[in-house]
Amino acid sequence: MISSDVIRGYNDTIILYLLLENESYGYEISKKIKELSGEKYIIKETTLYSAFNRLLKNGYIESFYKEETFGKRRTYYRITGEGRHYYKEKCREWALTKEVISRFVKEDL
Repeated sequence: MISSDVIRGYNDTIILYLLLENESYGYEISKKIKELSGEKYIIKETTLYSAFNRLLKNGYIESFYKEETFGKRRTYYRITGEGRHYYKEKCREWALTKEVISRFVKEDL
């Protein structure tokens, strides 16, 4: 299991990645994160919704409602053009982070 401290700075990147192709809602996004990480990272609901609020505030995603089959309104999210730009920046940052940290990691201990 990955510590939330380690991955905290990349929750936005993970969420934006999942919104690149399709709009989605909170529970579906959290399920996808668990699934795609091979259950090595399970995002807490409070962490997820804090990230949504931050991404909304910065204009990287937008929210909207859809009527569901049982009449319950669900909040959906979609990435904006600004969000795509931010996602690319975070990917470049990750490549640099990996490069630096790998210099300090011994694989053969």
